[in-house]
Amino acid sequence: MEMWFSELHTSNVKLSMRIEKQLFSGNSDCQRIDVLESVEFGKFLALDGDILFSEKDEFIYDEMVTHVPMAVHPDVRHVLIIGGGDGGVAKELTQYDSIEKIDVVEPDEMLVEVCREHFPELACGLDDPRVNVYYQDGLRFLRNKTEEYDLIINDATDPFGHTEGLFTKEFYGSCYKALKEDGIMVYQHGSPFYDEDKEECMKMHRKAFRAFPVSRVYQAHIPTCSSGYWLFGFASKKYHPLNNLRVKEWKKLHIKTRYYTTNLHRGAFMLPKYLEDMLEDEEDR
Repeated sequence: MEMWFSELHTSNVKLSMRIEKQLFSGNSDCQRIDVLESVEFGKFLALDGDILFSEKDEFIYDEMVTHVPMAVHPDVRHVLIIGGGDGGVAKELTQYDSIEKIDVVEPDEMLVEVCREHFPELACGLDDPRVNVYYQDGLRFLRNKTEEYDLIINDATDPFGHTEGLFTKEFYGSCYKALKEDGIMVYQHGSPFYDEDKEECMKMHRKAFRAFPVSRVYQAHIPTCSSGYWLFGFASKKYHPLNNLRVKEWKKLHIKTRYYTTNLHRGAFMLPKYLEDMLEDEEDR
């Protein structure tokens, strides 16, 4: 008998993959967590029926939210990751010796425990001595922070459910306040391709554009994400993601990557015309 996992991308489109076995299923206080092993993508983790990452393509997401800002900001010492309970983003950051502190704020302790058991190659990022894990709501954590971080990475899943507060006007304002005078915030921006996702995607850009003097969107191809086309937001108090890209300095660090390059960095900000038009419409509102 064949087993298949299906994730609805819209009410009319779904991604299906053949499953070899289910490794874990449980309900935390925040969400349902499933770990399955697939033929094509290896092990993957799903939250409330939506794929968060798979062994085959997680490196794309983790590298793009990490190395894009790190190749721009000249002196990142203190980093805040909102979400990130799987440890993948923290693992990428630990390659930088200059970073002194990485705070990970993850509301779901069960998610961390599950990833430690089933994805130790990612969760090991949480074991670095510079990493501090806080099990609490990200917005509440931010409210009493002022000019503390050089970089904030919002690794929350989506603008619905228990993470909804991390996509509000208050959240972007709190991030701005928590960043130092030249700080950068990077966040997952969703996919603009399907009509059902487009509205939330554009709302995020509108809020960041109004909160930060520099606000740009960049892209990556991630097969298990909705439509395989995923966006990220780059919001900064000072640095422009292209004008301030430090190619020579970043290459001297000899950071190991499988997806990110400084050439790709430039290309990721070159967006298709339909998306440029959508973003400009939001900026003109």
